[in-house]
Amino acid sequence: MEFKQEELSEPVSPTGQYLNSPVLSISIIGVLELEVPIDDSPTMALLKDVFLPINPRFSSIMVRDENGVKHWKRVEVKPMDHVKFPTFPAEKSVEFYDEYLNDYISKIAMDEFPQSRPLWEIHIIKYPTTNAAGTLIFKLHHSLGDGYSLMGALLSCLQRADNPSLPLTFPKLQTNATNLGGESGSIFTSVPRFFSGLVNTVSDFGWSLLKSTVVEDDRTPIRSGDAGMEFRPITITTMTFSLDRIKQIKTDLRVSINDVITGTIFYGTQLYMQQASCDELRNAHSTALVLLNTRNIAGYKSVDEMVMKPQTVTKYWGNQFAFLHVPIPELNETDSSDPICFIYKAHQMIKKKRNSGAVYLTGRLLETLRKLIGPERTARYMYGTIKNSSMALTNMIGPVEQMALSNHPVRSFYFMVVGVPLSLTITMVSYTGKLRVAVGTKKGLIDPQRFKSCIEKAFDMMFNAEVKSA
Repeated sequence: MEFKQEELSEPVSPTGQYLNSPVLSISIIGVLELEVPIDDSPTMALLKDVFLPINPRFSSIMVRDENGVKHWKRVEVKPMDHVKFPTFPAEKSVEFYDEYLNDYISKIAMDEFPQSRPLWEIHIIKYPTTNAAGTLIFKLHHSLGDGYSLMGALLSCLQRADNPSLPLTFPKLQTNATNLGGESGSIFTSVPRFFSGLVNTVSDFGWSLLKSTVVEDDRTPIRSGDAGMEFRPITITTMTFSLDRIKQIKTDLRVSINDVITGTIFYGTQLYMQQASCDELRNAHSTALVLLNTRNIAGYKSVDEMVMKPQTVTKYWGNQFAFLHVPIPELNETDSSDPICFIYKAHQMIKKKRNSGAVYLTGRLLETLRKLIGPERTARYMYGTIKNSSMALTNMIGPVEQMALSNHPVRSFYFMVVGVPLSLTITMVSYTGKLRVAVGTKKGLIDPQRFKSCIEKAFDMMFNAEVKSA
């Protein structure tokens, strides 16, 4: 059905169109683990009075105008259509509900949103698990916004558990996190940096172009290379690390927290592949897609400010991210008895990638393709960018203080990106001094418990190696 321009609100951004197309349909699942059993009586009031007013997209559907251009169209929202109360078998053990909940999340990760109503839903799980007395699951389509936007929307519905009148606070982001040397801005350092940045830009952009079209990662225990990975069921496993231990490694090595986390995941991934593969596959070429927030900001802003001030909406809301192709270091490049080398490798590679204009050029390329061949065929290019890689990594910063939702304290939370054509997706979020890592693996392709064990082993080896060297 076509709609006249005057019936519509804002246009759908190009990235929003790519992420909700016949080629790609990507969503974000957020899981809140609550300390007390759920009282669902405030649910509808919270949705009507708090959630829906955050952004018009939560009350809109995606439609085409008379010229074939996609827009957001405001519609009447029926909250009950978006809230699910699943029924599990009664009076079972928490271990049973752990597995049943995992299967339930796997199922809803596969379900497509009806395009006839706004692209979000909430699942209220009243059964106790190992980690929670009750669980809330938010599923939101990625076309509504990226992790930064949707995290802000979610947090606007929560309060501080200790004092609801005070705002939630967040750790300060590191400035120039990959700059080890603390160089000044003199011409003697800026000229070489300019030329190295130019070389990096040409190299990275060319490599990104090849990776999105003709060059695929090798088949390995974390990548089958088969088509249709987005349609395979997913298993989500989680693990928790102490931020104090991560910061200790970061401070001693003079790198960033992201370097420590990325190095740990790379090392753990190689340990998994080493255990699961034969010798000739150990040194296969593998790359990770690292999602980069492209907003020029130093932390979360008020959601009210993002929504109410037109000049800030486009600056903070929406999908403002880019991919960095980062090679996963091979074990033959690094002494496997010295896991700290993987942190330095991650630091060097990410620093090199950031000193490059490839992200900007890739954005311009996507915009040019959209104008020349249309958004759906451009979505195929983005599909290839994801499919030809081995894994995706993304992280978000959560609040320092414990949160509560309508007097329900949140023990922990995590999120997962679903619908991507990859066998392995890893997400991370900080909260109350801990880092929650969620690993999404395709069923039958990756052993989730073995992979989790390898990541935990990698972190312990890195921490112990750093303690010994300190």
